[in-house]
Amino acid sequence: MSDGDIALIRNIGIMAHIDAGKTTTTERILYYTGKSHKIGEVHDGAATMDWMVQEQERGITITSAATTCHWGKNNINIIDTPGHVDFTIEVERALRVLDGAVGVFCAVSGVEPQSETVWMQADRYNVPRIAFVNKMDRIGADFQNVVTEIREKLGKKAAALQIPIGAEDEFEGIIDLIKQKAIYWKGDDLGASFDEVEIPADLQEDAAVYREDLIEALCDFDDDLAEAYLGGEEVSQEKIHEIIRKAVINDGFIPVLCGSAFKNKGVQPLLDAVVAYLPSPIDRGEIKGHSAKNTEKEDLRKPDPDDLFSGLAFKIATDPFVGSITYVRIYSGTLKSGATILNPLKNKKERVTKILQMHANKRTELPEAKAGDIVALSGLKDTTTGETLCDNHKPIVYDLMEFPETVISVAIEPKTTADEKKLMETLDQLKKEDPSFSYQHNKETGQLLIFGMGELHLEIIADRLQREFKVGVRVGKPQVSYRESITGEAIAENSFRKEQGEKFQFGHAKIKVEPVDFQSGVDFHTALSKRDLPQEFIDSIKRSINNTSMGGALAGYPFINIKATLLEAQFNEMESNDVAYAIAASNAFREACQKAKVQMMEPIMALEVVTPTEYTGDIISDINMKRGKVTNMSAKQNKEVVN
Repeated sequence: MSDGDIALIRNIGIMAHIDAGKTTTTERILYYTGKSHKIGEVHDGAATMDWMVQEQERGITITSAATTCHWGKNNINIIDTPGHVDFTIEVERALRVLDGAVGVFCAVSGVEPQSETVWMQADRYNVPRIAFVNKMDRIGADFQNVVTEIREKLGKKAAALQIPIGAEDEFEGIIDLIKQKAIYWKGDDLGASFDEVEIPADLQEDAAVYREDLIEALCDFDDDLAEAYLGGEEVSQEKIHEIIRKAVINDGFIPVLCGSAFKNKGVQPLLDAVVAYLPSPIDRGEIKGHSAKNTEKEDLRKPDPDDLFSGLAFKIATDPFVGSITYVRIYSGTLKSGATILNPLKNKKERVTKILQMHANKRTELPEAKAGDIVALSGLKDTTTGETLCDNHKPIVYDLMEFPETVISVAIEPKTTADEKKLMETLDQLKKEDPSFSYQHNKETGQLLIFGMGELHLEIIADRLQREFKVGVRVGKPQVSYRESITGEAIAENSFRKEQGEKFQFGHAKIKVEPVDFQSGVDFHTALSKRDLPQEFIDSIKRSINNTSMGGALAGYPFINIKATLLEAQFNEMESNDVAYAIAASNAFREACQKAKVQMMEPIMALEVVTPTEYTGDIISDINMKRGKVTNMSAKQNKEVVN
C-alpha cells in the first residue's frame, strides 16, 4: 500500500444523541455503497449494525460496531456508536482511534444533551467533524435553528453547505450551495438515484444568501479567498472544496449538511463530504507516543506501511466462533497473520492467530493489515482496552484512554451453586470487554455487587449473563454508587515488622493525605528519591494505597479527591520487603484518612428535561421532591426546557 492508497482511507465514526438517526444513516451508507443489498431498519430489529439481541429488541445501539465500505476510490472504515448516556464509553474508545466523525443531529430536537457530551469527547481527541441534520421530514423540523445551536451550544464555526427544499412532509430534496444545484431523489429505487437540476426560482434568493454566508465563513480560514471575495471575484468550486477541507482538518470548521436518512434523501452527498473534507491517516500526520523505556522521551510513528508496526487496542469483544477478539487501529507498519508482537505496557509478547475485517458481527479473514486499517485480532491473551501493541525491536507506548467512574450498583447472585464459578469467570470476561463495568464483593454484607453507568447498562449486563452466557442469576434493586472523601489534612505513620523463619520482614511508611479537586481516586506523590527508598518499594506503596482506597472508612465506598504523599519510609537493606511496605502503607493511609474526617459523596448529574408547557409545574415539583435543583429554564419550539 502506497501513501496514495493510505490517502484514500477514511476512518470515521457516526455519533449523536439517542434517536437522532445514527444507525439509520449508517444503514443507508451501507446500502448505497453496495456493502448491503437491502436496507435494514432499526424499528424492525433488522439493522445490520445493531446485531445484538438486546439492540434489536430495544431499537437502540448498545455497543459500537465496525464495518468497511467503498465510495468511489475511497475505503471508508465506519464505527457506529451508541447514543445512550449509559454507553458513553463506546464513543470514547471509538473516537480515540478515529480520524474523523459525522455528528448526526435531529432537525426537530437540535443539539441535545448527549450531542454535547460526544462533541466534547471528540474535542478531547481533536477529531475533525462534519454535521448532518437528519429527519428533515419530521414535524417541527427547523434546519436553520439546528445550525444556530451548533454554533452557540458547541462553540464551533459552522456553516451550511446545503439547505433543504421544503420541510416536514413537504421535504423534497436539498440545494447544494457550492454546485448551486437542486437535488431531488427518486422514490422508486430507495433513493439510490437522484436528479441535479437548476435551483427553483422561488428558492434562488435564499440559496444566494446562504452561499454568501458560507463564503464569508470560509474567508476566516483563507486570506486569498477573503481578498477575492472582497474584490468581487468568482471563486471556483475546486477552491471552495480545498478551503473547506483545510478548515475542517486544521481549524475545527463544521460543514453542515441535511437530509432524511429514513426517507432515503441526502446520504450520497454526505458520503461525498466524508471523502472530500474528513482527513486520511496521512492528513493526521505522525502519531505521538513515548519510549517504552523512558516515559519522558517522545517517540513518533509515521502512517506508513514500511515503518515499524504499532497500533492501539480500543475494544475487546467475544465472538461465538473465534473467541476473544481485540479491535486494533493500526497506526504504522504492516501486521501479518501469525506474527508475534509486543504489549510494551505489560512487557508481554502476543501472537496474532488471525486478522479479521469486521462487518458488524460478521468477519472476513485477512492475510495482513497495514497502516490506516481498523481490524480485529484473535489470539491475544494479555492485552486490554487502551493498550499499545507494537514491534518488538523499538517499543512505543501511546497515551492511555480515560474511563468514567461508575455511578450505580446492584447486588447479584447465582441461582444455583453450580453457576457460581461460571458467573465469576463471565464477570471477568465482561469487565475485560467493558472498562466502564466492574464488580466486587462487599466485605461487610458478603454480597457480590456489579457497578455500571446506569440502570440500562446493568440491565443489559444481567440480560447477557442469562441469555448469552447461560448463567442463571438473581438481581437486586439498583443502588447509588457513593464515594468517600476527606475534609481536612492529616498525617499518620505505621511500621510493620514480622518474623518469618530466621528472617524478618520490615516496612515503614509515613503518609500525608489532603483533599484536592481531582475527581478520580487518589493522586499519589512521593517526597522521597530512589536514594532514600528503592523504586520497587515506592511502587509497592503506591499500589497498596490505590488498592486500599477502593474501600472507604465509612461504608466501604471508594475514596476520591485525595492527594496522598509519602513523606518518610525507613529502609533496612537486610529486612525491607515489598509486602511489608504495602501493609504499612495501607495502615498509615487508612489511619490518616480517619484523622482527616471522612465524608460521604453523592453523585451529581446535570439533567435537561424537555416538556410540554402544561406539565412544567409538575416536572419542577418532582425535581424538587428528589432533591434536585433547577438552574434555569428556557423555551424551545413551544416546549419548556428545564435544566
